[in-house]
Amino acid sequence: MSEYQPNLKEAAELAEINRLTFAKRLGYYAKKSGPGWLQAAITLGGGSLASALFLGVILNYHLMWLQPLAMILGVVMLCAISYVTLSSQRRPFESVKTFVSPVLAWGWLIGAMLANMVWCLPQFALGTGAVQQNLIPSLEGSAGATWGVGAVLFLCSALAVRAYDSGGNGVKVFERILQTMVGVVVVSFFLVVGRLTASGALDWGLILTGFVPNLNLLKDPSPVIGAAIALTGDNAATWTSLIAGDQRDIIIAAFGTAVGINMTFLLPYSMLRKGWTPEHRGLAMTDLGIGLFVPFFLATSCIVIAAASQFHGKTDDIIAADGTVIAAKAGSFAGVADRFVKVRFADEIAALPETDRAARVTELRDALPVPDRKVAAMLVSRKDSDLAKSLSALAGEGVGRVVFGVGVLGMALSTIIILMLINGFCLCEALGRPGDRKLHFLGSLIPGIIGLCFPLIWNDQSRAKLAVPTSVIGASLLPIAYFTFLLLMNSPKLLGDAMPRGGKRIALNALMIFATGVATFGSIWALRGKEVDGIPVGTFGLVVLVVLFLLGLFGFLSKNRKSV
Repeated sequence: MSEYQPNLKEAAELAEINRLTFAKRLGYYAKKSGPGWLQAAITLGGGSLASALFLGVILNYHLMWLQPLAMILGVVMLCAISYVTLSSQRRPFESVKTFVSPVLAWGWLIGAMLANMVWCLPQFALGTGAVQQNLIPSLEGSAGATWGVGAVLFLCSALAVRAYDSGGNGVKVFERILQTMVGVVVVSFFLVVGRLTASGALDWGLILTGFVPNLNLLKDPSPVIGAAIALTGDNAATWTSLIAGDQRDIIIAAFGTAVGINMTFLLPYSMLRKGWTPEHRGLAMTDLGIGLFVPFFLATSCIVIAAASQFHGKTDDIIAADGTVIAAKAGSFAGVADRFVKVRFADEIAALPETDRAARVTELRDALPVPDRKVAAMLVSRKDSDLAKSLSALAGEGVGRVVFGVGVLGMALSTIIILMLINGFCLCEALGRPGDRKLHFLGSLIPGIIGLCFPLIWNDQSRAKLAVPTSVIGASLLPIAYFTFLLLMNSPKLLGDAMPRGGKRIALNALMIFATGVATFGSIWALRGKEVDGIPVGTFGLVVLVVLFLLGLFGFLSKNRKSV
């Protein structure tokens, strides 16, 4: 049984309240919500921001449906995780070891810890950038200020986790802080879209059609960029191929940042820490809808809308009318243009001595005609600071910058707090001391300390080397985590009488199989061909995916064969 103590008083209240209609239950549920908001606090981070930004830049409003769909599938699986945990009242790490496979249990835990530590780095970078670029511009460019702002973020996060570990009212205070921060994020971006609407910058008819899936746009350029590509003549095929690859990466990132492997670890432990019982299952599902899906849907949709309205098909922030590159954007433009040149003129470049290739790439890039330069400018990924500056022209220099900066800072800080919180749960399980609050706090400090050191670690060269292997591990293990809980939902030994039966079981399994299938397809799509320094880490990830899938299936069948 779990070392976490059940809240019997609340369970007794829910036993009565659950007999009422959903409308009458909703008021009570709203007062008792919490874990769903923690999920929103982690998913509304730098990954979701970057994915939504680039989604708007490249695909306009056409994929408004993508991130909500990804989150719906994630909520389905998180509901399953909460059902299994609350019905069994067992710690999920223990359940996976006992009823599926110890290898899967440890893979799940290690994958979550790695994700916590690596993804804390960009959150600190995002948070300090929001302060220095948007909220207190006088601090921009100062290395000392960067470390100072990072230290403040770390201290605030550590104090928040400490409040959580104090138990009792500390958990309530912690949850209210996170709810407030998520609310600030949503309101900030909502104000941005409201200002854009008032200025007449938005086509709401086109935006609303973007919520209707158009699968052709998963691989084809948007109409605006497609028209620009058509003007490049013989280069059009190369640009189309290049954009198809970019869109694939954007789509994978948008799906992957909706629900991550560490979120599947956080949810069950945050519920057990609150003392939730089988009577809380209805509350848990409602909490995920209100606390997770709604804020995620509103915030990411607003970011896509803002980015699309300001940058899609536009080039004037990257190049002048005659094709001259704006000095501040030379590096970003060169990154896109060089990729095109290396593909378009691959044979010519390969025939040169290696020492002459870089210079020839530069020559070919500088010689690109204006239509090609415009397409390259359209594909440059913008940062949150670029969007903040563009919005300042609409809302006023101070207002636009500050409102957007507050939203971005809220995203970064809330995600840091939750990454630290999850890591504490992971360390307690790894050392066999679940419920140890002191150990939990110590474990929570590890990703925070690593994130604080982002100026030393998270530079342009290290980002790919750190992010790609972690993404590979996360992409390999997320569908396995989904598959594991799909198996646990069908384990009579674990759930006993609580296991769904009849039509309900069929419907739940159909939804879970679909969500697991989509996650698996996305993982295979993401892992295929991934390399770091010539090492085929993507192939390694695919092998891990297959091996863990087989281990889970055989482990489940052997451990449950008497009851299946």
